[in-house]
Amino acid sequence: MLAAALAGAWLPLLAPPAHADEIRDRQRGVLDELGMDAAWKVTKGGNVTVAVVDSGVDPKQKDLAGSVTVGPNLLAAIDGGSKPAHLHGTNMASLIAGHGHGPGGGAGIIGIAPESRVLAIRVIGEKEDPSYGRYRSSREAEDAVAKGIRYAADHGADVINLSLGKISVPGRDTEIPAERDAIGYAIGKGVVVVSAVGNNGDDSGLVDGDGFSPYSYPASYPGVIAVAATQPSHERAPFSNRNLSVVLSAPGAGLPVAGPGDSYYVSDGTSDASALVSGIAALIRARHPNMAPALVSQALIESTRFGPKNGYGPDVGFGEVNAERALNAADTLAKGASTASAGQPGGKRFGGRDPGPVTIVHRPVWVTPTVIAVTVIGVGGVVGAVVIALAFHRRHPRVQPAGMAPAGPAGPTGPAGPAGPPGGGFGPSQARPGPGGGFGPPPPRRPVPAPPATSYDTPRQPGGAPPAFAPPDPAGHRPSGPASSAPPAPGARPSFGAPDEPSGGTPV
Repeated sequence: MLAAALAGAWLPLLAPPAHADEIRDRQRGVLDELGMDAAWKVTKGGNVTVAVVDSGVDPKQKDLAGSVTVGPNLLAAIDGGSKPAHLHGTNMASLIAGHGHGPGGGAGIIGIAPESRVLAIRVIGEKEDPSYGRYRSSREAEDAVAKGIRYAADHGADVINLSLGKISVPGRDTEIPAERDAIGYAIGKGVVVVSAVGNNGDDSGLVDGDGFSPYSYPASYPGVIAVAATQPSHERAPFSNRNLSVVLSAPGAGLPVAGPGDSYYVSDGTSDASALVSGIAALIRARHPNMAPALVSQALIESTRFGPKNGYGPDVGFGEVNAERALNAADTLAKGASTASAGQPGGKRFGGRDPGPVTIVHRPVWVTPTVIAVTVIGVGGVVGAVVIALAFHRRHPRVQPAGMAPAGPAGPTGPAGPAGPPGGGFGPSQARPGPGGGFGPPPPRRPVPAPPATSYDTPRQPGGAPPAFAPPDPAGHRPSGPASSAPPAPGARPSFGAPDEPSGGTPV
């Protein structure tokens, strides 16, 4: 499926007695949305050529007269002398380079770049062609698009508009290596390539469970500015393909277009949106003739509005393009590019004299083993330090609850002396705080009443009795409040509350 997949729908716009200036009135809403009045104060696309690689263009259409160069018909063998309709190609050319007609060009279609020129190359057929049946069945047309792209790149095109494509469905790969190579060739020569993403967005038989439409080629090839269509609400038009090839979007619903002869139509399709973006790209190239295709694409992206909140989405890409903003962004990018390339001439960027030969430093054979040994020793040292730290942590003294420390004879050298029990902890009956925060001599032994087990954040009891030493928090926390007034009874299990937990909190 080629143009038929992308063209959308046409409806006759006006009966023959109607005046063509009604067309311009119908265009006004789209022109305002794209910021064309402000953009045309900067440029109207003079000295720029846009190749319309399509079904052919009627050069005598009065809104295009004098602006069309007719290129080769790459389907001449298929047409066999019949006269193609040139319908779709003329529609697209009018959106890009239409200059209207009548006094001051005030009637008919005004294109986005009305002073640009069109290079018309016929590469696809359409249903209105007498030769359409042969076109669908012939294999001679398979490489026509690739040849048309190369011809355009070799004959002065600044922008190539591809309002055409084939969708890729399971079991049928529609990528054509010759087309991919031709697009790379054109971009390599500095040509901006724009293409439509397709009109299968509302085809339930082609949309997958995630709402994604098939990919269309050439829109999905790298380097191509793939364009989706929006409706007046700035949301994706239902027919517009939804997938991750979409770069940006443009109005594509209900656009007036010029047809061959004196006909005009209302057109829906991503083809139309692609043509609008090609026209804006032509304005950028008129303003900055040597701007690289990647920077033109960046300027178009930076111009977008009404995009997704996260910046990008498969419906409209980065958002809906705007001509005024695109020209401003291109000016900024051009200024940045010229600043980045500024500097000393090439011959002086490395000093005042030519650089000498490169010195080769030979590495002795012992360097590698030494580096490995140092690395192993360093890692081993870190591991050893961690092991030692863990060992000390496990052997850290822990205070034993009352009644659990082994009893021994009183005296400075006995097991119950200042050194404490063999385990290294201090029982509550063997030590208490001294005036300087240390431990004084042990008091005489005396029986101690056993209060109920308490947590170590219990307030001091009346009477000013010195606090006992509460056992440490199993999780390594230290109590921040005062200790309980007396140790637990022998054999009682102390209760530990979390120091930072509110009442009723889970114990640590």
